[in-house]
Amino acid sequence: MKTRFLLLLVAAFAASCAPAKVQRHAWVTGLKPEKADYYRKLHANPWPSVNKTLKDCHIRNFSIYERDINGKTYLFAYLEYTGKDFDADMKKMAADPETQRWWKETDPCQSPLPDALKAGKIWSDTKEIYHLP
Repeated sequence: MKTRFLLLLVAAFAASCAPAKVQRHAWVTGLKPEKADYYRKLHANPWPSVNKTLKDCHIRNFSIYERDINGKTYLFAYLEYTGKDFDADMKKMAADPETQRWWKETDPCQSPLPDALKAGKIWSDTKEIYHLP
C-alpha cells in the first residue's frame, strides 16, 4: 500500500513537472516603406509593459523578421505559445491598454495582405508545413 502511494506521488510530481505543450504560430504582413524606419525603431526598444503582457499571455520565443521581395518589404512573425487557451490569452492581450497603445503606433506602419485586409486584420495567418523538433 505504501509503495503504491509513493508511486502515485512520484507520478503526480513528474506530471506537474512535464513541459507545457508548445504551439507554434506565424504570420506575415507588409511594411510601408515610409514607416519602416519608425517600425524598426519601435521594435529596437519595445515597451516593457508590452513585453510583460506578452509573457503574461504565455508567449515566448517571439520574433519578427523582415524581408524585401520584388521591391516590397514584408514582416514575418513567429511565436511559441505555452498556455492552455490561445484565443482567451489573445483576447486578454487585446484588452490591455498599453498593448492597444502599442498597436496604435505599429499598425499604421504595416500593410496587410489582401486576405487579412478583407478580414479586418493586420497579419495574415500562415500554415506550418514542416517542423523539426
